[in-house]
Amino acid sequence: MEILRDLGAEPLKKLGREYHLVRLPDPAALRQAAAAKFVHWNLPMHHAWPCRPAEIPGFIEKAAQTLLRKFGGSSLQTILIGPLDPGTPQRQYRTLGSNLRGRTLQLFPPATSGIRDAGDQDGRKPTLFCLIGREGLFCGLASPLQANGFHPGGTKFIRQSSPSAISRAGAKIAEALHYLQLHRPPPPPGSRWLELGASPGGMTAELLARGYQVTAVDRAPLDARLFSSPGLKSVLADAAAYQPDAGERYNALLSDMNGDAHGSIAHVLRLAPFLRPGGIVIFTLKLPGVSTFAEANSLESSIVAAAAAAGLQRLARTHLTYNRNEFTLFFERPL
Repeated sequence: MEILRDLGAEPLKKLGREYHLVRLPDPAALRQAAAAKFVHWNLPMHHAWPCRPAEIPGFIEKAAQTLLRKFGGSSLQTILIGPLDPGTPQRQYRTLGSNLRGRTLQLFPPATSGIRDAGDQDGRKPTLFCLIGREGLFCGLASPLQANGFHPGGTKFIRQSSPSAISRAGAKIAEALHYLQLHRPPPPPGSRWLELGASPGGMTAELLARGYQVTAVDRAPLDARLFSSPGLKSVLADAAAYQPDAGERYNALLSDMNGDAHGSIAHVLRLAPFLRPGGIVIFTLKLPGVSTFAEANSLESSIVAAAAAAGLQRLARTHLTYNRNEFTLFFERPL
């Protein structure tokens, strides 16, 4: 509720387990609000049908025809429909949403059906996003960049289901790279990454699987399954002591280190001169000991200011599905 108060939002209804339907005095000011970092995804509400979709005979046809009447004349790149409770094991509303999308795309101009993967959208062109659940159908027209995610509800949820996964961090960096596409292309395969605090190697494994070359630095060893991985250079060292060779250059720097955020960013900034122009930094802002909204804002502001003083521009910030008491910040070294 503290977040809603800071946004000046009037709560109207709880939707599913994750969403709130609210009224904002100035929706355009949301991005500048101090609480904006706590808003995982946001969508202007251009159509709401509070109902129980699974209990309405002919719901899919009725909803599809309504969407055509309301949005058929809009210039939109595609239509995406997802469940209000994306993490639920019950597939009822996921299936209902998929069927509704299929029927709606049949009614709209053929161009709207050309995007098969949400990540193929243009982040700056409008999409009709819809959420469906037992509370009803809720829809809005916004670009993925405005909504803060390519998918209905945010970024791509990557289920960490493989028993052989080294850690959940692999899914976290996969989601971070998916989110990055809202703002700029991620580094191409073959790019060189410097990873600080790499052990046990969950993120390292994901980067290697994408064809990246990784220098992984940590006092603790990586998981033994990574030892023979092509493209990997494992360095047993403290991040504070690691010094690349004079000619080394990296396309990206990754830090998911635990502990004090100021200490972590200091290690990153010491090594930032080894980034190529246009290189990126993905930094997990840990919040140990931070208990209030104001403290989190203050800490982030000081980290961003330190990065700016070192020549790094902040691209974005977000709270990923796999972030717990932390945020993910994205920086770029200007060309």
